[in-house]
Amino acid sequence: MFELGRELKRLFASERAKTPNDGLTGGDTSLLELLDAQLLAQEAKSCDIAAGRIGAKDKPRRRLEAAIVWREVARRTGDAVALRKAAAGAETAAAGFETANRKDGWARARCEQAFCALLGAEIFGDPGLNAAAEVAFQEARTLVKGGLAAPLADVGLAAIAARRTLDSADAGEAWALSGQFTAPIAALDSIAKRVTAARALAAEARLIRAELLAGWGARLKDGDLLEAAALEAATAAQRLDPNYEPLTWARAKIVHGQALALRGESVGDVDALAAGAGALALALDNLARDHSPLDWARTQVALAQALQALGDASSDARAFEHAISCYDRAGLVLKQTTTLPLRGVAAGARAVCLARVAELTGDAGVLDAAEAAMKIELGKLSPRRDPVGWALAQLHLARLYEARMGLTGRDNGERAAAVMALEAALDVFAEHGLRSLSVLTHEAMERLSGPRPQFGN
Repeated sequence: MFELGRELKRLFASERAKTPNDGLTGGDTSLLELLDAQLLAQEAKSCDIAAGRIGAKDKPRRRLEAAIVWREVARRTGDAVALRKAAAGAETAAAGFETANRKDGWARARCEQAFCALLGAEIFGDPGLNAAAEVAFQEARTLVKGGLAAPLADVGLAAIAARRTLDSADAGEAWALSGQFTAPIAALDSIAKRVTAARALAAEARLIRAELLAGWGARLKDGDLLEAAALEAATAAQRLDPNYEPLTWARAKIVHGQALALRGESVGDVDALAAGAGALALALDNLARDHSPLDWARTQVALAQALQALGDASSDARAFEHAISCYDRAGLVLKQTTTLPLRGVAAGARAVCLARVAELTGDAGVLDAAEAAMKIELGKLSPRRDPVGWALAQLHLARLYEARMGLTGRDNGERAAAVMALEAALDVFAEHGLRSLSVLTHEAMERLSGPRPQFGN
């Protein structure tokens, strides 16, 4: 799939020598997917240089183009500096469009600012950025009624409204909120007939809806919502050309595999779980690590979670061992991005997998390694900067203490340490309204409150 991209990289290398400051795509964002992460970063720098040249024509548009490239760099790498450059570039572009009284350009630049904020909330776990994004989307939507900015703003507003309810909406509310994406997606599909780049934007809107449906479905154990998520992701993939839009196509395949795996887990279907894991493995085969390191790491984590669920369903230690390998591979990327909450999630889940392997094989040495790694990871987390990630680490550490008592049949202080960790985690989950995690923590505390903790497969 990425052969064309590699060929273009070779051609672009020679072109860069001729026009080092004007970029390689000429502002055509549909070509960005053909660049790997390193070449994409070079493109972003070239766009900055081109936009800053004294004789540059239409500087606001060039600033906006540079912001779009920098946001894609941040999306693929988790680089906070790249995201700040994207947000700053979009802000400068908006100011330029406003001075020139170009309403459509100003609205598009405000939408880009908002998408930068949404990305920051997603990958860095800062929900406060959603409020800033909502203001920008609303301002853009108030000013323009058509063009590209209007449906983009509608997609952003629908995403923000839906994400607020991921931990609270019932099935009826979930279906209603997902319906808010229908009109803007149709508008983007219509624009895509004239503007090539809009096709990928329509696909991304479908993937946002698919991920939300999967989130609601997983929490509610609703097979219909999860089936709809899989169908939406499959539809997004079908409308893309993997030769020219390889990354968005791969992302669609990844969401499709996740939805399949979650559906299998929710209905207790081992075959469906295996099918979802297989779909994620196939998606990984079509995604190069150097093309999008963060997407690659996320897919490794998603595959690991599917294998972990498969291990829980089948009580097969080999499934957990394969999951641990996936978490380790994800760690090759995530260790370079210490501020990402995904790193803590992967570390905690890896520790749980090690605990299950220890329980199934009776190997206490595995627990020793898992406990040491979890304490190291916990020491890197800040309860102020990432309270939920810190609380999840406490929950996972308590799970390791519980596993040790079950394996050894003795309590050498593990019970008290586990209860202390669970109480700290429960305070955070309650404060943030995370009911499902609060329930898991309560269940763990109840297991530890009896004369002897009960363990099972």
